Amino acid sequence: MGDQLPVWSIAPFALILLSIAVLPLVAHHWWESNRNRAIVSFGLAIPFVAWLWNTFPEQAGGALGHSAMEYVSFLCLLGALYIISGGIYLRGSLNGTPLSNTGMLAIGAVLANLIGTTGASMVLIRPFLRANKSRQRRAHQVVFFIFIVSNCGGLLTPFADPPLYLGFLKGVPFEWTLQLWKEWIIVNVLLLVLYNFLDSYFMDKEEKERPGSQLEEAMKHEPLGIDGKHNIVLLVGVVCAILGSAQGWFNAGQPWAFGVAEASMAGLAVLGLVLTKPAIRAANSFSYGPILEVAILFAGIFATMIAPMQLLNARGDDLGIAHPAQYFWAAGLLSSFLDNAPTYLTFAAVACGQAGIPLEGMYLAKFLAAGGENVTILMGISCGAVMMGAMTYIGNGPNFMVKAIAEENGVKMPSFFGYMAWSVAILIPTFIAITYIFFV
Repeated sequence: MGDQLPVWSIAPFALILLSIAVLPLVAHHWWESNRNRAIVSFGLAIPFVAWLWNTFPEQAGGALGHSAMEYVSFLCLLGALYIISGGIYLRGSLNGTPLSNTGMLAIGAVLANLIGTTGASMVLIRPFLRANKSRQRRAHQVVFFIFIVSNCGGLLTPFADPPLYLGFLKGVPFEWTLQLWKEWIIVNVLLLVLYNFLDSYFMDKEEKERPGSQLEEAMKHEPLGIDGKHNIVLLVGVVCAILGSAQGWFNAGQPWAFGVAEASMAGLAVLGLVLTKPAIRAANSFSYGPILEVAILFAGIFATMIAPMQLLNARGDDLGIAHPAQYFWAAGLLSSFLDNAPTYLTFAAVACGQAGIPLEGMYLAKFLAAGGENVTILMGISCGAVMMGAMTYIGNGPNFMVKAIAEENGVKMPSFFGYMAWSVAILIPTFIAITYIFFV
């Protein structure tokens, strides 16, 4: 189908992504409504699906069916992680010293691989802000929180970040992402060291500018506690559902049929809702708005991305991208301004097209099995999509949520371009180092 699709058929997909990138900036209040998001998403997706079905009746059914199943799996995972983690409330706070803050960010980098970057961000951002409520300069703390917890920390498991889960659905083995541990350690250690240096500098500056001991104020903390502990068990259940589906537990080693893992995750999410006291979710300011936003926008994305993926699979050589370093930067830079999940699949389609692998079934498993430079190319795509989602507020879902929560708590956050000044100054040199160490 990729050989026959006209180039203009990518327009609905491009317009949805452009809307996600631009409308929050130019029509923020209008875009806040999920009804208006649905108008854009479905208004572009439904005509495209009708046209595709009418133009390619034999191929369209299979492509749309696969895309629908991937959407359901994707949404079940994100929904379960979001709903269950929303029932975990961390009471109290640590102290707000630079060393304690650095440790909390390091914990977030690990936690992101267990409950996803969205889950880790929502669980930790409020305790992190409470720990630093006495500090005068806090914007840099939230910026680094987005860098590490909301993005770069989530590189080691399929449910850590949406791009990696989509790769898992396309055949990447469950344990494959663990081999990215070297990239994960280097990027996060570099960011943690730099954060500690900057936070110490700002703490020293506050000591000179403000009366009293700012260190003593920062060291005050409230006793820690966890409400909703049963949700931790439910999160482990979600992990087991994904792992069991891949490893074929209780099914003679064969992957579970579609719907089994999805129903398991949905059931665990319902249990989380039933067993968790409403007061706990209220303390977390939990609402269904963010996950409804994901459901609405990704319905359109999964429907319309069929065209660009098929086109790139058939004609990806025209882009001139062939080496791992090029894939790292191409996938990463696009992920900075568009959602990183479809960007991952887009460049995976290009790589598979160059390897002569059609986008059918578990095509990324075939891509990896072909060996050669394919493994390093997929590593580059994975690292670029996950890490460079931190470059802007719109690169990854948790970024805007963390920004909004910080502003609700009185932190004056940088503007869109002010944030990019931070990311360009700090992340670009870090990613250049990653390129030369791993992908050249």
